[in-house]
Amino acid sequence: MDERTALARLGDALPGAGDDAAVVDGLLLTTDMLHERTDFPDGTTRRTAGWRAVGASLSDVAAMGGEAVAAVAAYGAPTFDADEIEAFVEGARKVCEAVDAEYVGGDLDHHEEFTVATAVVGRTDEPVTRAGARPGDAVCVTGTLGRTAAALRLFEAGESERANDLFRFTPRVAAGRALAAHATAMIDSSDGLARSLHQLAAASGCGFAVETPLPIDDAVHEVATTEAEALALGTTVGEDFELVCTLPADAVAAVRDAIPTSLTRVGTATETGVTLDGEELPDRGYDHG
Repeated sequence: MDERTALARLGDALPGAGDDAAVVDGLLLTTDMLHERTDFPDGTTRRTAGWRAVGASLSDVAAMGGEAVAAVAAYGAPTFDADEIEAFVEGARKVCEAVDAEYVGGDLDHHEEFTVATAVVGRTDEPVTRAGARPGDAVCVTGTLGRTAAALRLFEAGESERANDLFRFTPRVAAGRALAAHATAMIDSSDGLARSLHQLAAASGCGFAVETPLPIDDAVHEVATTEAEALALGTTVGEDFELVCTLPADAVAAVRDAIPTSLTRVGTATETGVTLDGEELPDRGYDHG
């Protein structure tokens, strides 16, 4: 089985697992695991790894419209280097500070491959799920798309300093809380815009018609050779951790003024299908291999 099939089967057995995070008596609980081979390219600093690993779980809380409270991380590596561990913890603390949460510790263990498992606790009395989108709703995204795709190209080119900067994203917790008052459905874009739209469509029983131009990050245009390549990088690579949401069309302007980052309307919820500029948008995105 691939990851998506395995998660679908587990979802049938664990109905309380939720969407991006589980909801238990007003608490949000989420966990993630990242590996050096698949998630931390050569050149990724331990500070960036700590920031990104904890940030991925904080993003799950954001996607549920919750307040982030605290995070922990289990750090596994073949050897323990004091400077590397301290840098990792610094990154984890800084990303928590960026969303008014607290990094409260974790665990250390020897492991053949650098691996991080994170967990975050959040709060919400009214979680936003993936299941409420309705035909006619506006489809919106926060921030820009493709930062990770650009970073991966820059890591390959040996431009590690800039790539690390792009890898250290700000989880959209504040935006998620502002959106929660209006959003009918929401997800984070960890699997890419295209796959996120298909996931929302499946959960809500509707479709989406999306149109260009999309808010593709400037860094993507610097590494792509064509506009078509930039569009593909911005919609299918994933791991950008922006929010993809639906909300009533008449609420877009008010929400845009209320959130601390950009909000771009990219389309409209429809009865069926997921399209980009009138053509079918394939269900392609990040796979945790």
